[in-house]
This record gives sequence, structure tokens and C-alpha cells, in this order.
Amino acid sequence: MKVIDIYSKGEYPSNVLSNFYKNSFVVDGINCASMEGFLQSLKVKSPDRQKRICLLSGIEAKNAPCWYEIIRWKLTGTLYWKGKPISRSSDKYQRLLDKAYFSLSENEDFRTALKDSIGYKLCHYIGKHNSKKTVLTEYEFISRLYRLRRQVMKELNHE
Repeated sequence: MKVIDIYSKGEYPSNVLSNFYKNSFVVDGINCASMEGFLQSLKVKSPDRQKRICLLSGIEAKNAPCWYEIIRWKLTGTLYWKGKPISRSSDKYQRLLDKAYFSLSENEDFRTALKDSIGYKLCHYIGKHNSKKTVLTEYEFISRLYRLRRQVMKELNHE
């Protein structure tokens, strides 16, 4: 089976499925320019600053949180959404990720890339596995892509 390694500098559809790609979506009324912007915003307490980070994509989003915000969440395991703390290890956090990815799946470019990935194994070789060191593990990322792709496949079969 052929493999697609999800990577921002990879060839299509790998690049469009990357969190760095500028796939806009709205989650809980907050505009996001990319999944990376959303994920990095979770490290920030301030709701206003969080909204600004959500509007970023690519490396700009990745580098938006300050060093102390990165250290704080890694030491405490606490992230934030809309000014409220959320434990990185909680089911509530997993539901927030599900909601964000479901919202992202409504983006037409992202949906098309999911369709074009059908028949390929998805992976993210540069992804981390330890949830204490990343806000999105490789497993959390890839499993959501598979779930969304299955939904797209169901919709295609009903058209």
C-alpha cells in the first residue's frame, strides 16, 4: 500500500492535510486560518491573544506562543480555550480536538485532499508520541484524519 506522509512541504495531498496549511474554519465562533493556529492558541491564557493566534498559519502560528507559555503547559498539563483551563489529558480536551477537526472537515480544499488520499495509508513521521510534549500526538492527528476520511467516503457512496 502506498503511504502519504503528512508534511507541510510534501506534495499534494500531503501538504493540504498538514496542520500548517492555510485551511480556514470556525470552531466555537472563533475564526481559524489553520489547524496549527488553533493548536498553538491553546497554549495561551488570554482569549484575545488566542483569537489572534488562531488567525495565523504555518511557522508563524507554530512560533506564536512565548517560551514561558510553552514551558507552563508542559509543566502543568493545562491548556486553555476561550479563557478556560482544560487538562491536556482529559476527555474534554479530546472532544475539543474532535470539534476542531470536524469544523476543519467542512473546508472544501481539506475535504478534496481527504478524498484524494483515499487508498493511501496516512502517517506523520515527524509527529511526536508523548502527550506531555505536544498538544497533538501523531496518533491523535492521524486517527482523526482517518475518521474524517471515512465520513467523506460514506458521503461519496451516497451521492
